[in-house]
Amino acid sequence: MTHATATIGRDRYATRIDASGHAITADEPEKLGGANAGPAPYDLLLASLGACTAITLRMYADRKQWPLESVEVSLRLTGGPDERRIIRTIAPRGLDAEQAARLADIAERTPVTLTLKSGIAIDTSLA
Repeated sequence: MTHATATIGRDRYATRIDASGHAITADEPEKLGGANAGPAPYDLLLASLGACTAITLRMYADRKQWPLESVEVSLRLTGGPDERRIIRTIAPRGLDAEQAARLADIAERTPVTLTLKSGIAIDTSLA
């Protein structure tokens, strides 16, 4: 089961995150009052989607024994609260056009992609 804990003290707004035993620091940029000591929350969201996309495409290409040299996943969050969207661009290297098109199709069904597209319930309680 996936687990993460985020802890913030008096520092504005540096947050220590423990994600399954891996330490990450999140923060806000200086223009929002932070110290830019780590990625902002939306940056982490994009990083999660990018990592899931890259890993899934690597797994798929390996299973198919395709000569995928590398894949770069570029992500950008656009729009305001009511019109937010993520623009994802995938740049595979070493594949023909048909294989690359198949990877673009697979990217639409990665676990994090499906979670973001369908939404997810969040239950909040006090400890």
